[in-house]
Amino acid sequence: MTAPLVALALFLVLQLGIGVWISRRIATEDDYLVAGRRLGPLLATFSIFATWFGAETVIGSAGEAFAHGVSLGSAEPFGYGLCLVLMGLFLARPLWNLGMTTLADLYRARFGIRVERLAAVLLVPASVLWAAAQIRAFGSVVALVGNVQIESAIGIAALFVIAYTTFGGLLADAYTDVIQGIVLAVGLLLLLGATVGHVGGVSASFAAIAASDKVNLTPAAAGPWYLTLEAWAIPVIGSLTTTEVVSRVIAARSGTVARRASLTAGTLYIALGLIPIAVALLATQFIGPLADAEAVLPAVARELLPPIAFAVFAGGLVSAILSTVDSTLLVSAGLLTHNLIVPLGKITDERRKLWIARSGVMAFGLVAYLLALSTSGVLALVEQASALGSTGIVVTVLFGLFTKLGSPRTAGATLIVGLVSYVLGVTVGVETPFLASLALSLLTWGLGCTLDARASS
Repeated sequence: MTAPLVALALFLVLQLGIGVWISRRIATEDDYLVAGRRLGPLLATFSIFATWFGAETVIGSAGEAFAHGVSLGSAEPFGYGLCLVLMGLFLARPLWNLGMTTLADLYRARFGIRVERLAAVLLVPASVLWAAAQIRAFGSVVALVGNVQIESAIGIAALFVIAYTTFGGLLADAYTDVIQGIVLAVGLLLLLGATVGHVGGVSASFAAIAASDKVNLTPAAAGPWYLTLEAWAIPVIGSLTTTEVVSRVIAARSGTVARRASLTAGTLYIALGLIPIAVALLATQFIGPLADAEAVLPAVARELLPPIAFAVFAGGLVSAILSTVDSTLLVSAGLLTHNLIVPLGKITDERRKLWIARSGVMAFGLVAYLLALSTSGVLALVEQASALGSTGIVVTVLFGLFTKLGSPRTAGATLIVGLVSYVLGVTVGVETPFLASLALSLLTWGLGCTLDARASS
């Protein structure tokens, strides 16, 4: 057993141990799903940042930069970072003030039980897709460090993720997010330092990137303007009401903490998100063609880092993955159990609700594992997760939160149109399926509100 593999195993055991220890403090469904709404500034900031900084940020964006370069059409990391900043500026405090457990609770309070249940059903697939992307990335790290087949590695990754999330819930995730965030930052900085040194220093690195044909920030290089707008709209608008971030925001101990944590997390995201892209661009100077471009960061780490530093880097990759996948599984389970199973079954016992929530985590973990086996890319999965049905969610949440417009019928129609129009757009090959879906969702909402006004007059 190699030193990096031993170090990675010890790191994972530590995370699992923390989850088991924290689980003793979990007595209610709210403790499990939103940490009892008691996260302070440090825990809330790291929790939001670590949840957002997933495998697609580290592995996916680096692979994209290595294979295709960077242009104005490359929204990572600025698009997703800007999304967090917008969350902090406009949504964090109003969402926290509602005292929700899941985002679907907003629909119950604003549009009624039927729309709540519809929203819960529509929100789950995106979270499961995101979980699958993280599990696949986790499996890639295990395969790299342990020298095992990717299918076996994904199985090991899924088993650990399910156990880790089932025990601790969001409260344990928040504590481990601090550890994982620090390890992630250290691992990326070590890799950046080694890469810059290998190329010849800071000046040589800047010169290499500036001279590279992989960097072209002219509008022409990004392609048609509407494709660039589509690429940026998905992370900025499509992810604005992502349930994983919302769950972290409402877990803060106050609206002020939620707001400041979102703003700080967005800034951290952009700063650290530039590192994988910089390393990938520099790697074009000394790493040959790869069968899988998303393997570029591990390839650089294996070539340049000594065993201990490589172990820290591997721990950083795993940290990015764990802090995201636990959120996706918790959110999926919360939507299914809190908004569907518990009310339909009229369950009031907290111990039973907690057991059902944990069972939901295990069930969705298995589904995500099967999806992870059936795909080959991380970034594509995450982009689909960010866009799938999100236009209807964004429109209904924003209008529902800040206006009194819209009936249950209007909200339900907008949710359905948002999902169906996006799926149809992708199926028939529309170049900008997200923007088209967003326009149709807004049109549906507007027409619905007009009909509501006529009916009440």
